[in-house]
Amino acid sequence: MDFSKKISYKNIACLFSCAIFFILTSCEEDLTRANGSKSKNFPSQIINNANIIQRDSGFISLKAKAKIIEKYELIDSPYIVARKGINIEFFDKKKPKVPGKITAKYARIFEYKKFYEAKGDVRITTNEGQRFAMQSIYWDQRKNRIYTKDTVYVTMEDGSTLVGANGMTAKDDFSEYKFFNNSGDFSTKRLEEKKTPQ
Repeated sequence: MDFSKKISYKNIACLFSCAIFFILTSCEEDLTRANGSKSKNFPSQIINNANIIQRDSGFISLKAKAKIIEKYELIDSPYIVARKGINIEFFDKKKPKVPGKITAKYARIFEYKKFYEAKGDVRITTNEGQRFAMQSIYWDQRKNRIYTKDTVYVTMEDGSTLVGANGMTAKDDFSEYKFFNNSGDFSTKRLEEKKTPQ
C-alpha cells in the first residue's frame, strides 16, 4: 500500500512538472510570435542639424539641410525622413554655380531607390529662375523625372504666371515640363519668342 502511494505521488509530480513545462514553452512561443510581429519601424539613427552631400562621379549633385533627420534602416525599404522641414540644393553640370532649390515642411528619401518625396508648402526654384509652388512633389532620380498631382503655381523669370490645376510632370533639370489642365497670363512677347522658328 505504501509502495503504490509512492508511485502515484511520483506520477502526479511527473505530470505536474510536464504540465508546467508545456505551459512555459507555449508562453515562450507566444512571446516569440509577439516580438516577431512587433514593428521594427523605428529610427536607427537620429541626426540633428543634418547636412547631406550627394556626389555623382565626384560632382556634387545635391546638398540637403534639415533640423532633424531620422534614418530607418531595420526595415525592408530603408528610408530617411525630415519631419521638421528640409532645404535641398540640386546642381546641374551645365550650370554648377547656380543651384536649383527645393524647400518643404516634410521630406522622405529612399536612398537605394533614389526616390524623394516632399510635402507641405513645397517651393522649387530652378537655376533658370522659374519658381514653382505646390503642396507635394515626387522625384524619381533614376528616371530623372519630377511629378505631382497637386495644383502647381509657376512664376516665370519674366514675371508671367501659369497654373497647372491637375499637376505636372517634368525632367528633373526642368529643361522640359508638362502641365495638366493649365491656365495663366504668359506675356505675348514670351509666346512670340516660343513660336519663332529657330
